[in-house]
Amino acid sequence: MAKVKPLGDRVLIQPEDQEQTTASGLVLPDTAKEKPQEGIVIAAGAGRVTDDGKTVALEIKEGDKVLYAKYAGTEIRLDDEDYLIVSERDVLAIIS
Repeated sequence: MAKVKPLGDRVLIQPEDQEQTTASGLVLPDTAKEKPQEGIVIAAGAGRVTDDGKTVALEIKEGDKVLYAKYAGTEIRLDDEDYLIVSERDVLAIIS
């Protein structure tokens, strides 16, 4: 993978693939799938800079499994993989 380092309070997330079949065994086409809202943090920025110039570290770290807002962030494609760059405020929870 190309080396990507998010800036500020942003994180790079690899979305988890959603189920491709229903409980009854029907295969869903890509157009019928919902956007994923869970993923793994691949990289994290240094943190948010306050008005007085101090950096506040992120609560999220690399390797965390997170739940993020449905339409948050910017989708990017690197080395045939889909990723999402989102702000820390768009991450709703860390899943343990």
